[in-house]
Amino acid sequence: MRVVSVSLACFAVLCSTNTVFAAPLRVVNYNVENLFHPAHDSLKDDLEWTPEGDRRWSYTRYYRKVENIARVLTVIGEWGGADVVGLQEVENAECVKRLCYTLRRGEYDFVHYESSDRRGIDVAFIYKKARIDTLSSKAIRVNGERTNGESLVTRDILYVCTQVDKKDTIHFFVCHLPSQRGGKAESEWKRVAAKQVLQGAIDSVLTANKDAKIIVMGDMNDDELEISGLTDKKMKGEGTHKYQGRWTFLDHFYVSPATDSISEAHVFDAEWIQEPDEKYMGLKPKRTYSGFQYKNGFSDHLPIVMDLH
Repeated sequence: MRVVSVSLACFAVLCSTNTVFAAPLRVVNYNVENLFHPAHDSLKDDLEWTPEGDRRWSYTRYYRKVENIARVLTVIGEWGGADVVGLQEVENAECVKRLCYTLRRGEYDFVHYESSDRRGIDVAFIYKKARIDTLSSKAIRVNGERTNGESLVTRDILYVCTQVDKKDTIHFFVCHLPSQRGGKAESEWKRVAAKQVLQGAIDSVLTANKDAKIIVMGDMNDDELEISGLTDKKMKGEGTHKYQGRWTFLDHFYVSPATDSISEAHVFDAEWIQEPDEKYMGLKPKRTYSGFQYKNGFSDHLPIVMDLH
């Protein structure tokens, strides 16, 4: 797929926002947790996810993982299939290509850029070609440095300007902000740095067109992140991630005013993508691994779904 990358502000001016969707648009965001290709990439720290690695990550397990994700997205999409999917924790374009092929042959395409993340986990954007045209895309690099000299190297923010049904324009941002590893407070500066980069990109679009339709989606690794000019879309459900018995909303949709009034969102929390939480009671997402025990599950996150009418 060929996409043309230009400035965000340029396309905010060129793209029309005054039309109405021909049919409801279903948008999904899913952190698929460690979707690695089994082949070793010498530029990445991915040996753990190879056949020779500690997890014995074989091609059979890789194909099962892709099929499991495709099954989730297919059920979410119902009869017509999801129109747009934002993904976190995919290693490379080959993984996304395989997922598109497994979903529905020929119906989906994707946008993906290699990021500077040392493990090689990136974000990606999948879309149904019958409804979505990509007008522009850009990998927005996230850089930062702490006062003690510690540098931030993390996933890019993926920007995609789209046209829906040859009429309406939506600006998508797919994010995977830095994790809380080392403690929420200790790692906060990393998320603040990433948010500042994201905020600048959003402001660029809104400055060019205050009525632009914007959807920011992703794993923000925070349940209280605020983005100026956008609304954190409230969702039905207990949460998207469970840690030590506590559900939190790490995954979010943020929308501009023009999008908020025509959208509703929820967590896809079907029991079949979860398992009993024997320690803390209730259910929890069924993962591919529990520690190093292979379980043939899905992810440690639940997908989130937004419908635009």
